[in-house]
Amino acid sequence: MKIAIVGAGWAGMAAAVAATQAGHTAAVFEAARAVGGRARALQGTLPDGSNVVLDNGQHIMIGAYSETLRLMRQVGVDPETACLRLPLTLQFPDGSGLALPRWFAPLDALGGILGAVGWSWTDKWSLLKAAAGWQLGGFACAPGTSVAQLCHTLSPRVLETLIDPLCVSALNTPAERASGQVFLTVLKDSLLGGQGASNLLLPRVDLARLFPQAAADWVQAQGGSVRLGTRVEQLACTASGRWCINGAPFDAVLWATSSSNAASALMEYAQAAPELIAKALRQWTAVAQTLQFEAIATVYAYAPGAHLSQPMLALRSHPTDAPAQFVFDRGQLGGPQGLLAFVVSASAGEREALQRQVLEQAQVQLGLALLPVQTVVEKRATFACTPGLVRPAQAIAPGLLACGDYVAGPYPATLEGAVRSGLEAVRLATALAGGR
Repeated sequence: MKIAIVGAGWAGMAAAVAATQAGHTAAVFEAARAVGGRARALQGTLPDGSNVVLDNGQHIMIGAYSETLRLMRQVGVDPETACLRLPLTLQFPDGSGLALPRWFAPLDALGGILGAVGWSWTDKWSLLKAAAGWQLGGFACAPGTSVAQLCHTLSPRVLETLIDPLCVSALNTPAERASGQVFLTVLKDSLLGGQGASNLLLPRVDLARLFPQAAADWVQAQGGSVRLGTRVEQLACTASGRWCINGAPFDAVLWATSSSNAASALMEYAQAAPELIAKALRQWTAVAQTLQFEAIATVYAYAPGAHLSQPMLALRSHPTDAPAQFVFDRGQLGGPQGLLAFVVSASAGEREALQRQVLEQAQVQLGLALLPVQTVVEKRATFACTPGLVRPAQAIAPGLLACGDYVAGPYPATLEGAVRSGLEAVRLATALAGGR
């Protein structure tokens, strides 16, 4: 098959690799002049004038990202070299919080809870009791349950120092609005997913080199194409059931852009499509347009000699004056010494205000006087992962499928969710073609 993939983000490049592995010919169309989508590299400048490679948001992976790690290896990236692997740690600058030991799962989670610094035995028992209940219940809850409702029996300290930061980092949605079922799925796959599944994988290279650029190079070396700076101006379905992109015929089209881009583009194409195809496009678009979005801000700041006790620390967060939930020491992750990245998940403020508040937060909580480098605000970073959310299906019309972290699936908007959607889109396209 000849498969067109629109978008060279993580979902699109995963689809391109999977299509190539399956013996198809992949052609990737990307309007931008760089791969990676919302998880890509950026160029920045430190206060001393030296150039630095940043990311369009500080991302992490976990050991449970099995398909992402497999594809990285497939295209020649060694995850153990490209990432720093650490046991799951949610510790604060004063040393309090949860840190899992290097034990076999699930004993590592038990040991981490029992050894959590700053937690009373009442705190620990509240979490152990709730976790046992979640496991006995098959990690399932009523569809309308929020994370806050799911965790209402936990102590305030556990909620503040574990559940809230874990929820907002995994789902990018505050606990009172986040889906309890999706949160349980993340907990099950990470804490009970086998040895190393809960490990943190902190990238040592920029996000483009971590997978999408290596994937693009690999696909092209296998005979596929990655066409940067190429916007899809025309999408049409032929009488024979094939699709044409910019006049070129394909057996299937995988749309791998953001949901908002996909919705607007497909609504435009529906105007000239045959009625059956147009109806399918309008129905899919109607669901995609119901998604709400959450922003993520990353504040890069610098001071000569700035250093954290660990590569990543949790921070005491408050939306009005201390918005960052985590800080990363880029100097310990392959970057220049003194460069820190502060992450504000589910951010709601303006860029200048967020930057000022984060620098003040760094002074208060870390004792560091930092200079701003660059603040990246991705206003539509992820969909709001709310209870009972209906997400768009992957199948749009015969031979036309969507992939991206927002399509129907068990996971929140993560790199692994995006990658898996790309793999599933290729599987569906292949199966549908075989049934023609």
